[in-house]
Amino acid sequence: MKNYWVKSGILSLLEKFSIQGFALVIVMMLYRLLSKDQVGVWVMFLGIASIIEVARIGLLQNALVKFLTSASDEDYPKIVTASVVINILFTVLTVGFLLFCSSFIAAHYNEPELEMLLKIYALTNIALIPFFQFNYIQQANLDFKGIFYAAFARQCFFFLVVGWLFLTAETTNLKFLAIGYIVASVIGSIVGYIYCKPFLKFSKLIDKVWVKKLLGFGVFVFGTNLLTQIYKNTDKFILGSLPGGMVAVAIYEAAIKITNLTDIPTLSMASILFPQSSRTADGKDGNAGVKELYEMAVAAIMAFMIPTIIIILLFAEIFITILAGAEFIEAANILRITILFGLFIPYAVQFGTVVDSIGRPITNFCFTIFNLVLLIVIDYFFIKWYGLIGAAYGTLLTYGITFVIMQVYLYRELNVDVTKTITNIPFFYKKGFELIKNKGKMVETTPTLQVDLTEPSSIEK
Repeated sequence: MKNYWVKSGILSLLEKFSIQGFALVIVMMLYRLLSKDQVGVWVMFLGIASIIEVARIGLLQNALVKFLTSASDEDYPKIVTASVVINILFTVLTVGFLLFCSSFIAAHYNEPELEMLLKIYALTNIALIPFFQFNYIQQANLDFKGIFYAAFARQCFFFLVVGWLFLTAETTNLKFLAIGYIVASVIGSIVGYIYCKPFLKFSKLIDKVWVKKLLGFGVFVFGTNLLTQIYKNTDKFILGSLPGGMVAVAIYEAAIKITNLTDIPTLSMASILFPQSSRTADGKDGNAGVKELYEMAVAAIMAFMIPTIIIILLFAEIFITILAGAEFIEAANILRITILFGLFIPYAVQFGTVVDSIGRPITNFCFTIFNLVLLIVIDYFFIKWYGLIGAAYGTLLTYGITFVIMQVYLYRELNVDVTKTITNIPFFYKKGFELIKNKGKMVETTPTLQVDLTEPSSIEK
């Protein structure tokens, strides 16, 4: 039987690569299709949309996966139904927010088109109810294939819309792009249903106990994800408030978009680490097993991250020119700073995953509040002092400070040895060379990690 981590990791990586790959090509076309101001408006719209989507993920995903992975035959349909109810309630609230607050947001940035985009996104938000629900149910059943195909279908359709505009129009209307976003979400939901259908079981009645239990766990992860996504967009939100801010946002986003590619292995590892870490925390290995999972997971990511960062540092101008064109070349020096975020993000993301998996979402939430407040203060002054590049310097400094604090906490609570996230890197290079040498076939070796990494059995229903 194939190793769980290899199979799940490949599917999860394919999902993230499909999302980021399509997003990257779409951005390349939009930078050449839209004006700088339009690019800035679209970036701000996507930033707000991402906050809503990631908040939904926090409210539903971890709670559903945690409880569904060990659910009995009787509880399984009750949990699924309770999760759907929470999903719908969340959507109602966010649709209300979009309809009533979009005018105030647009007025703040003095961009009328932003109001139109946010109101259209209210419909997209409704279309995403089944899309995300199907993804979480499949993840809980350790089936990542449908998640990949649903994400691929969603991104592929929107890519085709932008590609058609790029080839046939000199410019475009942002409203048309927003409508394409809705249709793409519907297509993704349909594909998700096809693959999730075998795992769908609902109860006839809503179990209030399970609704409360899912909310009790998910509300703090929701808050954490909400604040984390605000954290990731704070620099752009502050830049957008300045005179000519949308142009500054467009330039800054060129660097951030390349930097975000380094998130792929981090997020892929997080999606497969959480269910495995939850099982380990509840099993005989306990916190000792979670500690080793964290050390190995971060080492695996850093094995990829370090050479990637070096390459981008050396050829920043080339990457910016390919992505956005020569007129955005000033973003190259910003990229040389933002790419260094990749030295800290893996630790931060896996910190949140591990803390949630051992049942301490409140702790993760408190850390996130602190990090956000710190970033807002530092970024505000750095942008005021240094302008556009100050956003990059301020964010990097914040990552460095929070890295130290998180590692101190993990050492005290789980005895995590941060040096092992570096010393374990050669193990993954060795495995990579073995894969190449043996033409993709895994060779059995004894890994440093001393927890069960064999494929867990799927849930019996």
